Amino acid sequence: MPKAPHTPAFWYYFSRCWFWLTGWKLASVLPPGTKKAIMIAAPHTSNWDLIYARGAFFLMNVPVRFTVKKEWVDNKFVGWLVRSLGALPVDRSRNNSLVDGMVQLFNDNEEMIILITPEGTRSYQPKWRKGFYFAAMGAKVPILLGFLDYKNKEAGVGPAFWPTGNYEADLEQIQAFYRTKTGKFPEKGVR
Repeated sequence: MPKAPHTPAFWYYFSRCWFWLTGWKLASVLPPGTKKAIMIAAPHTSNWDLIYARGAFFLMNVPVRFTVKKEWVDNKFVGWLVRSLGALPVDRSRNNSLVDGMVQLFNDNEEMIILITPEGTRSYQPKWRKGFYFAAMGAKVPILLGFLDYKNKEAGVGPAFWPTGNYEADLEQIQAFYRTKTGKFPEKGVR
């Protein structure tokens, strides 16, 4: 597989090596022609999730961006690394709307895929944060179901889901997909 144009060579080859060493594989890839989307990632149960997810997207040639606390990007020791992985800094000290900010990013860019962990934590969370859903609605983009399945050592992208405006019904369909995936710590995943 040749190095893809969106993926820096170092990260592409690092990801190939990482997946080979750990026995992981890509189960599915981004639907062709997808230029804008909210990509949710679940179950999010471990810090290892970022390494596997980011590696999978480098292998797929998907220029995924993800939100992190601004302090991580500004950090003089690891800021360069976090930025090179696709971080979008979020300033949580100001009273601003992350949803409005994401909608604006979609409006300002021809291509933009933003990765969100709707659980918002690596611990079990029965209620997901709703921002991903309303950002997708506001930007008129699909929600892609990114996943890591530790049981099968697979990373991939499930079906594209277009929000209908009925959050509770849509969330049930989305979570039903994730109930078939096993996180690193299954007791912390979707139930």
